[in-house]
Amino acid sequence: MSTESRPQHAPDGVADQDATRPRTDDHEDALSIENEGAAEVVFPDRHIAMAGGGLLLAGVALAAANMRPAVTSLASVLGEVRDSLGASSTWASVVTSVPTLCFGLAGISAPLLARRMGINKVIGVSLAVLTAAMLLRVTDGPWAVLGGTVLVCAAIAMCNVLIPVVVKESFPTRVGMATALYTTAMAAGGASGSALTPYLNSATGSWRLSLATWAVVALAALCVWVPATARRTSSRRVAVSAGPRRSLLRSPLAWVITAYFAMQSLVAYVVMGWMPEVFKGAGMDATSAGLLLGLLLLIGVPVNMILPPLVTKTRSQSMWAVGLAGLNLIGLLGLLLAPLSAPVVWALAIGIGICAFPLALVLISLRTANAADTAVLSAMSQSLGYLIASFGPFVFGVLHDATGDWSASLIAVMVIVAAQAVVGVIAGRPRTI
Repeated sequence: MSTESRPQHAPDGVADQDATRPRTDDHEDALSIENEGAAEVVFPDRHIAMAGGGLLLAGVALAAANMRPAVTSLASVLGEVRDSLGASSTWASVVTSVPTLCFGLAGISAPLLARRMGINKVIGVSLAVLTAAMLLRVTDGPWAVLGGTVLVCAAIAMCNVLIPVVVKESFPTRVGMATALYTTAMAAGGASGSALTPYLNSATGSWRLSLATWAVVALAALCVWVPATARRTSSRRVAVSAGPRRSLLRSPLAWVITAYFAMQSLVAYVVMGWMPEVFKGAGMDATSAGLLLGLLLLIGVPVNMILPPLVTKTRSQSMWAVGLAGLNLIGLLGLLLAPLSAPVVWALAIGIGICAFPLALVLISLRTANAADTAVLSAMSQSLGYLIASFGPFVFGVLHDATGDWSASLIAVMVIVAAQAVVGVIAGRPRTI
């Protein structure tokens, strides 16, 4: 292992790689992508990089605002959907596992589609699919909901992977501002989906109409995205051989980072998929349970903004990992022992605790010595991490089915959080791969 080499990091937790990225003769930024054993250098078109205006920024924000509501809105009325359709908790477990599974697979497929079609077109098609799929999944029974949710999450996953690239290319001198807007819109969208859907359900008297309402937001994003990118040509790509890609599969530290990413993702998607049901199982009404999930997600907005710069100023990140896991354990223990005694406190503790996501992104940058290793570690940790995390919501629901209450499920998640803290201590030690 080499000693730690610490570049400056953007406030959003994404490493500033300007020092290692090649530039064209015109001094344009270039995006390096690992592809089939060689580094593919993506040279953005001059006009794409320099002409990112207000309309495109609005398109980015609206697209980001659609990355969570389809998941959190369904979670907030999942019990009603399941009962209405006569479905089992196992079916609900599968539905809640779909997002992480799709996110893992998208890490592989999104770059391939982007190279064939262009990034802007893939995002536009994804928003169109998202709009249609959100309507499709409320038209029929359990299989329509499941199939529609798969399409919804696949579309979200494409945007999740590619929109940060648009931010890099279109706002090269305003990456921090654009990324802050992007992440804030994403968090706000997730919180809105959870908090407002129970009200929409009560107002319309139909979970189908309340879920379908969110298709309007996706359609709005599409209507802005198409004109915003209509005059922007796809990035021209020139494959440049940079030797064989370094494999990190034999690096113990790479696997530690991957394990940490997987555990924090698993816990986060269990919380987003099942927490309203846990509160409702304790006797809380559906509207209040949805609001608590919305509060939990909303607290993540300021935490995600301030955490990365604080983390990068410390030599070791181990205590940050322990602190976040500790808050998560406090909230989960409260849910287990006395869910209705201080539900706001439990929700806030868990909401801050699941902000281990930006810490995981920062660790990917801090534990690598150069941009090439950062790209490889990011692909490894996110693809494998999300695929591993997809089992969490499924097992959480299956344990509830098997035991008849949420105690075993919550204890299992607490064990994962404790293991996450241990792995976080190892991952937080200052060294590089």
